[in-house]
Amino acid sequence: MKIAYFDCFAGISGDMIIGSFLDSGLDFNMLKSELDKLKLDDYHLKAEKVTRSNIAGTKFNVICNENRKKRSLNDIEKIINKSTLEKKIKKQSLEIFGRLARVEAAIHGKNIDEIYFHEIGAIDSIIDIVGTVISIKLLAIEKIYSSKIHVGTGSINTEHGRLPLPAPAAAELLKGIPVYSEGIGSELTTPTGAALISSLAEEFGVVPEMEIDSIGYGAGARDLEIPNMLRIFTGVTFQKRCINDLKIMLETNIDDMNPQFYQYVSERLFAAGAIDVYTVPIIMKKSRPGIILNVLSSREDADRLADIIFTETTSSGIRINPVRRKILEREIRSIETKYGAIKVKIHISGDKVINISPEYEDCAEKARQNGAPVKKVYDEAKESAQKQIGINYPDNNY
Repeated sequence: MKIAYFDCFAGISGDMIIGSFLDSGLDFNMLKSELDKLKLDDYHLKAEKVTRSNIAGTKFNVICNENRKKRSLNDIEKIINKSTLEKKIKKQSLEIFGRLARVEAAIHGKNIDEIYFHEIGAIDSIIDIVGTVISIKLLAIEKIYSSKIHVGTGSINTEHGRLPLPAPAAAELLKGIPVYSEGIGSELTTPTGAALISSLAEEFGVVPEMEIDSIGYGAGARDLEIPNMLRIFTGVTFQKRCINDLKIMLETNIDDMNPQFYQYVSERLFAAGAIDVYTVPIIMKKSRPGIILNVLSSREDADRLADIIFTETTSSGIRINPVRRKILEREIRSIETKYGAIKVKIHISGDKVINISPEYEDCAEKARQNGAPVKKVYDEAKESAQKQIGINYPDNNY
């Protein structure tokens, strides 16, 4: 599993998060291409190498031509929903903005529809939140961990006047999360940073057991007594990359059911947790044609799936057998091709990439957009992935 760990020794903000991703290897042009789908004007992006307390990192900047415009949650929802971003990115971004709106409404004693964002309604904050969700997707990060959050101390000028630090919205968003201050008189954790890390991180504490692949530093705007950086570790958890596990195979012979029903039965089984569903044509006794329905399941789901088979088919008996699987670890990465970004599935054994499989739905979408044969898009995606990632077949004695 690919994971990321945020080391918030100098707090966290939206621009620091994206800076750390870029510093650890995220492609700036791919990020920019995805953010263009928001169809926002009057801004441009900049990423530059800087140092903070003699540590080099990346400063991510959104340079806006507009004044910091106030936007309601409804305004932000319209921007995101009208974009051409993936549904999952839209959904996660809207959930984060929704949390911010609810917190702001509670702080000011207003209904959520009455809240107009000052700082986070501006283009740069929209870019920071949506850009973070996009970055996680592009880097195929499956789980996020974080350290305790350094929040700083003192006060800060805002549209609402001078407020204590951490800002009220940031403090509310960090409820239930371990925080601390070492007396640095500056805003270290912004409301945007607090919303992102509290929404995305699943655990807070020390660095988890992991094999580190990359380390990145996202720079803050000011020089402080400590390096004003957010550090990110990305890598994989300690686990065998070729996994052995035990599953259950449910199997039944059917010779008296309308074959049109199998699609519906399969959909119900997959929705209920089936790992795989497939059919095999057979010849039964008295030369009757029939079908074997096979359903691969976890132990926990086996009884529920058996009930669906009995309910939805004409079967009156199911064979249930334990089966062992040996499966390769897999990752999904976004690969840039001449047709656009296409996700590919990477199968891994140890430190070797064994196979690369472009995602069909992505290839089909790009084929339609470019008026190209899907097989050419598929071959281009696979060839591009092989060049960017490499493929190493194991030795015969593997």
